[in-house]
Amino acid sequence: MTPITVVEGRRLALSNLDKVIYPETGFTKGEVLHYYATVAEALLPHVHDRPVSFLRYPDGPDGQLFFTKNPPPGTPDWVRTAAVPRTEDPRARQVVVADLATLMWAANLVVEFHVPQWTEGHPAVADRLVLDLDPGPPATVVECCAVAVWLRDRLAADGLEVRPKTSGAKGLHLSARLEPVPSRTVSAYAKELAQEAEAALPDLVVHRMTKALRPGKVFVDHSQNAAAKTTAAPYTLRARSRQAVSAPVTWAEVESCRSPAALMFLADEVVARLGRDGDLWSPLTDPEHAGRLP
Repeated sequence: MTPITVVEGRRLALSNLDKVIYPETGFTKGEVLHYYATVAEALLPHVHDRPVSFLRYPDGPDGQLFFTKNPPPGTPDWVRTAAVPRTEDPRARQVVVADLATLMWAANLVVEFHVPQWTEGHPAVADRLVLDLDPGPPATVVECCAVAVWLRDRLAADGLEVRPKTSGAKGLHLSARLEPVPSRTVSAYAKELAQEAEAALPDLVVHRMTKALRPGKVFVDHSQNAAAKTTAAPYTLRARSRQAVSAPVTWAEVESCRSPAALMFLADEVVARLGRDGDLWSPLTDPEHAGRLP
């Protein structure tokens, strides 16, 4: 029998709560739902008014993974959606995770949450800059941290305050709040930054995705600033071997990182960090912290 729960007045059928989603640790679907309910207050502002794409992994990270932008079959009529016109489908819509009930409905599907750098009603007008630092083995997040510090200082010279978070996989994400500007403008600026980083740190950075260039270096992926691209949201669980989270971190943690384990946080650790530090990325939800592109 599928348990029914009521969240903010919405009836939700939560299924297979004992199902193990992360076999390495035995972390269950019920624990996935509990995690998202616990971090909702911090997570929701970061997806507020942003059309969400889902990476679904209902049988765990070793099962089938599928990325979807369209509302999944069976989406309740009370779940808000936003028009997101696409070349292949001018009438396309996507889910907006507007409240706790929607978050829990989506979490029951077992998903990663991915969002664009723009908000509903303003497609291709970005209010965030993002840089995804992806290490090519044998490089790790340790090398990403060195690159992140260089990028932080370079962005600060342009008056932009950047915040770091783990990707929840191998690397780091850097993001800055912006006064709204066309996505294409942000994309061009981010590409120039990546090229500058490569010129300044040629033994450490590559700005092109070409796999042959990447071993032992950090790929500074600027492409996620494009209007059609998305990035893993803060506090989302990732489809990895363990219940790793894309977790905001401090610059002190980045500067002192000497091993990959130092910047890998599982669900329970993130809950504890939130209780201790609050949301380290809260300035990114505040227009008062918006910087202007040079």
